[in-house]
Amino acid sequence: MRRAAIIGWGDYTPPAVLSNMDLASVIDTSDEWIQTRSGIKERRISHVSNADMATAAAKQALAAADLSGDEMDLIIVATCSPDRAVPSVAAYVQRQLGGVGATMDLNAACSGFVYALSVANGMIAAGTVNRALIIGAERLSSFIDLQDRTTAVLFGDGAGAVVVEATEGPEGVLSSNLHSDGSLSEILTIRGAGTEGVFDPDVPHTVDMEGREVFRNAVTRMGEGAVVALENAGLDVEDIDVLISHQANIRIIDATARRLSIDPDTVYTNIHAYGNTSAASIPIALSEALDQGAIKPGDVVAMVAFGGGLTWGAAILRWGDRVTRHHRIEHDLPGTDKTGLELLAARVRGLDLA
Repeated sequence: MRRAAIIGWGDYTPPAVLSNMDLASVIDTSDEWIQTRSGIKERRISHVSNADMATAAAKQALAAADLSGDEMDLIIVATCSPDRAVPSVAAYVQRQLGGVGATMDLNAACSGFVYALSVANGMIAAGTVNRALIIGAERLSSFIDLQDRTTAVLFGDGAGAVVVEATEGPEGVLSSNLHSDGSLSEILTIRGAGTEGVFDPDVPHTVDMEGREVFRNAVTRMGEGAVVALENAGLDVEDIDVLISHQANIRIIDATARRLSIDPDTVYTNIHAYGNTSAASIPIALSEALDQGAIKPGDVVAMVAFGGGLTWGAAILRWGDRVTRHHRIEHDLPGTDKTGLELLAARVRGLDLA
């Protein structure tokens, strides 16, 4: 049976750091308050567009796979923070990489990468696609509300990417499980980011979240999704070698692991360094886990996520033989001499550092 196997990976995290102490200098919070409630120490703020971040991560993934952009049949960018409504971020990525394959963006909020991987796997299984580039890229710093310290401290920017290729071997995506509950659409949303903001300029373009409801649903739904995906793959929780969860909140990650009775040593986390990067969080974590040797040949890797919608999903993969990149390249994006706080001040209303 044809399935998608990951053969290349890469990530881009902007150089400008926004620390907890930086945020404490402009809003009523503290490093201890943030770390205790989220596990976050710092996050990154981008000085370039979402498409530029996505392309940078994609170039790394292509180099790791020893392939080029014009060898991709499909590019999917999972994002809820596109640069423009039209065209897609994926189209801009293709413009920089080359090729004439299909391109599209997919918005399942923080579940976006798992959704996109499942879509690509289905197209590969159907025989319509042989190779695909799947990217999670977010510039959520554009939607930070400094009047709400419970959400202002959570989000950061970044991108991660994988190249998948058709295989009939034992490796690849063994199963996936996707769901959404639209009745919970208002507990996690970005107000004013669509046409409602065009017709009513007074609607703030900010993240709006009911934290307790999100926490409760995230832990329950991610655990349930992982169990179903494992059953569909003919596996048990004990078979998981590495769990990569959406990096939203360390307490959610820990609670999900406890709910699944998973050894904490199998759970990979990097939320302390990047915060919540939405659809980018799983591919960034996957890229780092591979480069740090946390994933071995033949490992069963479980990915679980939840996001606005309310969406949730899980994907179970068996890793192939190769866990090192064919080639490693440096990012070719321009640098910045601005701090994360200075970049944030340039795009958030009401933040004046003068």
